[in-house]
Amino acid sequence: MSDKQSILTNRQGHPISDNQSLRTVGERGPATLENYQFIEKITHFDRERIPERVVHARGAGAHGYFEPTGKVGDEPAAKYTRAKVFNQIGVQTPIFLRFSTVIGGRESPETKRDPRGFAIKFKTVDGNWDLVGNNLKVFFIRDAVKFPDMIHAFKPDPVSNREEPWRFYDFVAMHPESLHMVTWVKSPWGIPANYREMEGSGVNTYKLVNDQGVAHLCKFHFQPKQGVRNLTSQRAAEIQMKDVGHATADLYDAIERGDYPEWDMCVQIMSDDDHPELDFDPLDDTKRWPEDKFPLLKVGRIVLNRNPDNFFAEVEQSAFGTGVLVDGIDFSDDKMLQGRTLSYSDTQRYRVGPNYLQLPINAPHEAARAHTNQRDGQMAMYVDQDAGNKHVNYEPSLLGRGLQEAPKPQKDYHQWVEGHLGRYQTTRTADDYKQAGERYRTFEDWEREDLIANIGGDLKQCPEQIQLRMVWHFWHCDEDYGRRVAQAAGIDLEKAKALPPLPGKPAPHQRRPQSTYTSGKAEEKAPSQETAGAK
Repeated sequence: MSDKQSILTNRQGHPISDNQSLRTVGERGPATLENYQFIEKITHFDRERIPERVVHARGAGAHGYFEPTGKVGDEPAAKYTRAKVFNQIGVQTPIFLRFSTVIGGRESPETKRDPRGFAIKFKTVDGNWDLVGNNLKVFFIRDAVKFPDMIHAFKPDPVSNREEPWRFYDFVAMHPESLHMVTWVKSPWGIPANYREMEGSGVNTYKLVNDQGVAHLCKFHFQPKQGVRNLTSQRAAEIQMKDVGHATADLYDAIERGDYPEWDMCVQIMSDDDHPELDFDPLDDTKRWPEDKFPLLKVGRIVLNRNPDNFFAEVEQSAFGTGVLVDGIDFSDDKMLQGRTLSYSDTQRYRVGPNYLQLPINAPHEAARAHTNQRDGQMAMYVDQDAGNKHVNYEPSLLGRGLQEAPKPQKDYHQWVEGHLGRYQTTRTADDYKQAGERYRTFEDWEREDLIANIGGDLKQCPEQIQLRMVWHFWHCDEDYGRRVAQAAGIDLEKAKALPPLPGKPAPHQRRPQSTYTSGKAEEKAPSQETAGAK
């Protein structure tokens, strides 16, 4: 490898001086449409594979319904949102839910250590609403411009075509914000026992908007009625020797025998302001909202009660996008959410085609059938026009027989936006070590042991430079965490502790204290490490 370093450019040859941040109005956003560097980067990334999904290629899915309580916790849902899907008590909204693994290909094993996708298409009376999340409540990065870099690092080496631990940890070592997710995914929580016994989360921050145009920040979560169960690496390996698709089989068989999986749908609510009292930005998707301050409030339940008639037509061709919202649910300035909103739908137009929304699995419910002036394109199956003048495919028209705009809400939501346009990194989340350390201390002994063994085994395969930096990171999360990782991987702890902070990254506010363990059930702990399929 040559010591000569080249200047990073985009595909037009323009030098890139900041590859870390979207261009936003002020530090917290929103992002701007003229983010050429990001758009060029993400749209190329979306087209890197055909026809398989770039990420979330291995998946399973099922049909079902969402049934609202009509409340947010104990309060009327209408206090927070005018979305009919939450307010119409007794109405069951059809849904399609696709589960997936993230990094592996379409034929990869479902025992793979990886976040699990949890994507729901709600076919509401006001049109489709897509909620695209995963089983864990955080993510690796908080700025969408880093997504291609992250996936490239986690995918196989472009030369050896192998997933190399050093590539994963090389990326993580330079992005301390990833430590929280790494602590989750390298523990047993990184291998759910199956799809039925795992949580779901929208991960990103959204807004709920009511009839008065008042918005609240919101996170969506799903708690399985079946309970939560995870696997150790050893148990996952035992299952993989016999079956690489155990989770798909488990889901299919459960529905076929009438054992319908069910989840409580919950939200966390926060007022729509800066929240300076918090030591993190609530729009940062690498952080969790503390449930003692922002409790999970039930809004309904989802039930899966029907398997697909055809796997390819429904599971493979199902297409989701975070920008697919209905009235009463809106975007926050979460930088990952804003970047995903472009990327996801762009991916579907490329992977499935510009008319992917005409496929039955993706089309809106009949009660909200599409009526647009959009025409033609590859694989157009029909024209989604009104029964008016077929010659008028534009708006407005003096003939008055074409499509008309819908009535405007009585009080719409208007966000005030002001700030200097530039590229910013989050300063309120200077300490990316706190929640990772807190998570480590809530794990039970067997979970910590599996976590340490997994990370230690990975780091043994990494160069010393990466080994030392990762131990430095873990030690700043929790002294015991760093000490045990160093011991497991045979790394000199004192040498690691002597490293300076990363250039250009804020130093940890303070070293985390030595762990003190308490007996009792850990927060959000899987009840056991039993084998998949057992009750």
